Amino acid sequence: MKKGIILIFGIILSSSALMAQSGPLKSLETLSPLKEPVMLLRAEPAFDKITVEKIWKDYEFFGTSVSGFRSMKDGNYFSKITENGGQKSITKHQFSDYSGSGEVLVSSDLLKGIKMDDYSFNSNESKVLITTNQVSIYRRSYTATYYLLDLETKEMQPLDEKRQPQMLAQYSPNGTKVSYVYNNNLYVKDIASGKVKQLTKDGEANKIINGSTDWVYEEEFSITQAYAWSPDSKHIAFLKFNEDKVREFTLTYHFELYPKLYPFKYPKAGEDNSVVTAHLVAAKGGKAKSIDLGEYEYIPRLKWSNTDNNLIIQTMNRHQSNLKYHLVAMNKKKFTSKVFYEEQSKTYIDVDDNLLILKDGKTILRTSEKAGYNHIYKLNFDGTSKEITQGKWDVIEFLGIDEDNGIVYYSAATQGPINKGIYKIGMDGSGNTAISSGTGSNGAKFSNGMKYFIKNYSDANTPPVYSLCDNTGKELKVLEDNSDLRIKLNSYNLSDKNFVTFKGHETELNGWMIKPPNFDPSKKYPVYVNIYGGPGSNMVSDSWGGVNFMYHQLLAQEGYIIVSVDPRGTMYRGADFKKSTYLQLGKLETEDFISVAKELKGYDYVDGRRIGIMGWSYGGFMTSLAMTKGADQFKMGIAVAPVTNWRYYDNIYTERFMRTPAENASGYDDNSPINFVDKLKGKYLLIHGSGDDNVHYQNTMEMINAMISANKQFDLFIYPNKNHGIYGGNTRNHLYNMMLDYTLKNL
Repeated sequence: MKKGIILIFGIILSSSALMAQSGPLKSLETLSPLKEPVMLLRAEPAFDKITVEKIWKDYEFFGTSVSGFRSMKDGNYFSKITENGGQKSITKHQFSDYSGSGEVLVSSDLLKGIKMDDYSFNSNESKVLITTNQVSIYRRSYTATYYLLDLETKEMQPLDEKRQPQMLAQYSPNGTKVSYVYNNNLYVKDIASGKVKQLTKDGEANKIINGSTDWVYEEEFSITQAYAWSPDSKHIAFLKFNEDKVREFTLTYHFELYPKLYPFKYPKAGEDNSVVTAHLVAAKGGKAKSIDLGEYEYIPRLKWSNTDNNLIIQTMNRHQSNLKYHLVAMNKKKFTSKVFYEEQSKTYIDVDDNLLILKDGKTILRTSEKAGYNHIYKLNFDGTSKEITQGKWDVIEFLGIDEDNGIVYYSAATQGPINKGIYKIGMDGSGNTAISSGTGSNGAKFSNGMKYFIKNYSDANTPPVYSLCDNTGKELKVLEDNSDLRIKLNSYNLSDKNFVTFKGHETELNGWMIKPPNFDPSKKYPVYVNIYGGPGSNMVSDSWGGVNFMYHQLLAQEGYIIVSVDPRGTMYRGADFKKSTYLQLGKLETEDFISVAKELKGYDYVDGRRIGIMGWSYGGFMTSLAMTKGADQFKMGIAVAPVTNWRYYDNIYTERFMRTPAENASGYDDNSPINFVDKLKGKYLLIHGSGDDNVHYQNTMEMINAMISANKQFDLFIYPNKNHGIYGGNTRNHLYNMMLDYTLKNL
């Protein structure tokens, strides 16, 4: 409760002080020596006003996180980048003394003239790889200039002055060599001699990639490094991408006399992929040997065991419904390859990083949805498999394993899809125990050996709290509670985000709602529905929403009810719910959003004539379908960077859910917004970045053409050269001010 001010003939009392003296405000006459009635003047609490500028220009509502750390090998210490007076150093600290000054490992004097962006150690932590001049390529990839530092001799040397910038530099396990990618070829430098060996020579832009990945692998399989050292440091396994048959997409960058064209390989749905092959090459050089993996389309993962020269490679078919685990065993100069496990699905199998190879070199921990929910399995190289976790809930991710004590740590949605808790369980499936609250959102980053973890906790109305915990979940120290942000938020008249359920088209759906401050149920309010709706991403989560939460609070202060809902096809409600949209992306989700709009119109406090919808990316696709197929329900729609026809999107993502256009033409056409623009009735705003390498501006251009043909009026804004995130400089401030103005005028 905020403290208001009450003025009584010059005597000022805070409302809390008044309550303490007289109890509830039944009568004020007892406070006055006068017998005549007095006039009570109430001053409403003076709350601050949220503005877009405060959110996206001044960044007033960005919370504070705990600076990144790397657990040291022993698990009792961690290292981090420390900045003091603009000078960076690398320091070492004890987890038990987290806030201590620590020990300087790499001083700022050593780094003079070097602007450090990141760093990594070799396996025994005697050497450091310093990353500088980091320049992004796509979402995850980047080029950089690297330096090698010996912590014992304090000798610093550039990785390779002749070949810059490089990518994906990494020490060999024994620390005597460093590998890297330059101009699509793989290189190794011997540190002692300084000699550089070029391991591949056929790399060429937009033709052959060695050791890193193409655009679609990076985006959809979340992999950029496509090579790995053998444990004995003698060999490197790597992937080769032959992009020859992949068609190019060209982006146009403006603001030069002649716009710059940027062509890159982008395989759209149904089009040819890179031909990807796996190879082994000796670190000392020589001819690379190809690995026979049989028939496949994709190689989403490769990983060496930690103790011997066994290589695990995953392959998938084009439909991504068949996943194979290959064991490539090294025996002196020979190697053998065999499939030791295979999983089939009637729909698709998700590839993730929930893959741990145990110290015995013969066992893997993995997750699978094959029993209906995502659970942890122990998989042996002989092909036998055992389920470790069980229940009608989904494991979210592995957090690590304490092999000495046989305990696996993981996060899961055991308390429903809006919650994320942290748990531990024995390797035999016994002793499943919560080590954090099962409600709200609990994230964890563990130290080596799983002795400590940094917990990140928040809920829908509470900014994150970071704390140091031991492996039982006991909180040892609060590292950051975002108290400054909490104090700031108290000066605004914020409404709670409350969780609700909607009937949906066929099944109950999870949602949340924010009502205006001083909400009056006897009045009628417009509703702003914020959506995403795609597979693999939930909008309805009991977690802090950050700047998006504050923008929704701004809308609430303007008199709108804000709603979000997770339709069929979203996560953490089991495989059947998530995969129900298979072969028909957009159909069931649109039905659900239309049903939610109809249900909202039945609420006494909702103005059914004023329901709007907004979404970004997949959410823009859903917004466009809602404004066409659901035109009678929505007065206004804002679609940012939308897919408008899945034929224009990349094949790994699209075909995972839709198969190819040749196999499923109706699935593509029956749910493409461009085919339903004749139904459009409300105000519709299209926004896109012209430099979007992910959801191409082509999608918006095709939507424009369709609306022109149908003689439909619409609004459009293009951000020159901006990518899928549409940010940089004043861009986000401009974008959200524009969306706010559009909402105020049209909803």
